[in-house]
Amino acid sequence: MADKKDYAKPGEYKPIDLLAVAAAREVRDGDVVFAGTGLPMLAIMLAQLTTAPTSVCIYEAGSIDGRPIDLPSSVGDARCVYQASLATGLTEAFFGQLHRGYVDLAFLGGAEIDKYGNVNTTVVGNYLTPSKRFTGSGGNPDINSLARRTVFVMVQEKRRFRENVDYITSPGWRLLKWPSGEWISKKDLYGKFFRGGPEAVITNMGVFRFDEEGVMYLDTVHPGFTPEQVRDNCSFDLNISRVRGETKPPTYEELELLYTKVDPAGIFLP
Repeated sequence: MADKKDYAKPGEYKPIDLLAVAAAREVRDGDVVFAGTGLPMLAIMLAQLTTAPTSVCIYEAGSIDGRPIDLPSSVGDARCVYQASLATGLTEAFFGQLHRGYVDLAFLGGAEIDKYGNVNTTVVGNYLTPSKRFTGSGGNPDINSLARRTVFVMVQEKRRFRENVDYITSPGWRLLKWPSGEWISKKDLYGKFFRGGPEAVITNMGVFRFDEEGVMYLDTVHPGFTPEQVRDNCSFDLNISRVRGETKPPTYEELELLYTKVDPAGIFLP
């Protein structure tokens, strides 16, 4: 009989299971985590049950340090406030916590990302005459700019991993300075207001990180894929020379917790 600490074998877990577990492993014990609806909820709740029991979750709608019995269906679900230290609103979540510098880690998504971690959630094409307009920034630029670390969770597609995004909604490690158009570091641009930036990007194919120059590289590749396949799904020349190996699969314990404690009702897990 397999030990609960053993890693599950291919076919014993789904892609979303691996995404949730990989995201949960980014949470450090004691972190204050800003999480949105969906996979970030799975990640923070799993982390609190495993490696980061003292981490604190802030949901955008305003619940702080809640410990819901059942997985909420959204950040506005009343279940978010169960046992919370504070049940308030957007103003406290953003200005009282995020803007004051209390957030260590944020989970975000995006439509496009470039090699510097700049993220687009605004338009495809020209801003004034786009071929597609998305819902917009929401809290994405605030959260990404003011959290110390950001982890993006995205679908791996060539059209999404761009040499240059069509519109910078959320700044990465290097961005274009207006109006000169030169690339400068986020730290130089933000000055004393600089806090951090993207730490990792997790997709259905691998985990990416950023080097000393703020350029994305492939850190681990998910089981079933090769580094070359991941590179072929990027529009820029992705550095695959630093790959440490395969992303560790979920353990049987993590899978059991996901399906029996975190999301037994199958709100986000299939």
